[in-house]
Amino acid sequence: MTSLQEIAKQLHNRDNFLLIGHSIPDGDCIGSILGLYTGLTLINKKVTMLIHDTIPSIYDYLPNIEKVSKKLPVPGNIENIIFLDCADKGRVNPEITDNINQEATIFNIDHHASNTFFGDYNYVDIKASAAAEIIYELLVKMDIAITKTIAKPLYAGIIMDTGSFKFNNTTSKTHQITAALISAGADVAEARINLFESKPLKEVLLLGKALRNFNISENNKVAWMQLYYADIDEIGAHGLHPEGIIDYTRMIDGVEVGLVFREIEPGLIKIGFRSKRDIDVSLIAKEFGGGGHKQAAGASLEGDMQAVVSKVLELVEKEVS
Repeated sequence: MTSLQEIAKQLHNRDNFLLIGHSIPDGDCIGSILGLYTGLTLINKKVTMLIHDTIPSIYDYLPNIEKVSKKLPVPGNIENIIFLDCADKGRVNPEITDNINQEATIFNIDHHASNTFFGDYNYVDIKASAAAEIIYELLVKMDIAITKTIAKPLYAGIIMDTGSFKFNNTTSKTHQITAALISAGADVAEARINLFESKPLKEVLLLGKALRNFNISENNKVAWMQLYYADIDEIGAHGLHPEGIIDYTRMIDGVEVGLVFREIEPGLIKIGFRSKRDIDVSLIAKEFGGGGHKQAAGASLEGDMQAVVSKVLELVEKEVS
């Protein structure tokens, strides 16, 4: 693995960067890209940001969010590509990965244990609570001042990937970094209002649909919700990918693993996994071609909803029994 110091050196010595985030972007992906974008532009680098999927509206308050592109720039104009918060290239839409400049130097900056080290330069810190935490450390090593414009998105990234510091990935370093970001101008009230108190109505309606399809195992250790394509279509919520709905499964007393099965296309089910204590759901997700973290992971399977649910639950219930 490349050292963070070497990554910092390489970024200083290079130019013409493309920052790429994963499909269905979350707060950490978005915050990391925005924070690094601002840092690099402060030292006069040419930088383009690319996230193929729709960015949730709760992140509209973050500086430079309007500069994130959905389209790949002319590949030959990009000399260096930085993948952020991506365990592997498969997390990025193939329309992007199949058409990027194959001669470009690839940087891979991430915190997932399942990372495949696909870059020319790889820095993967599985102890970091979020990729945004790594970007903060990288910018410090590059001697780039942490401005308010950098602090806001990095703070949002850490908040979302730690579940507001509730998850086990939160460390003393996490709190030290967030303290520095607040000192640099990240506004706690602004983040709270935008991230947790400004949800679109469709997201609340989507939660209602999920709760109507709530189930719990006989031993009360596994809880899951199902969102059918027709239900999502009824409220026009296909572009919404809320990060908090799955938490309603894990918050129940006695539940060790919570899941959400979401039919994102007819016959294509996206599965979210969450665990409360010792069960490593990333290993379960890996069995279905997915991955993630010990307590938060995901995968996708083709098939009928009930068949997919039965297949996944069979393995999950073995792990919790």
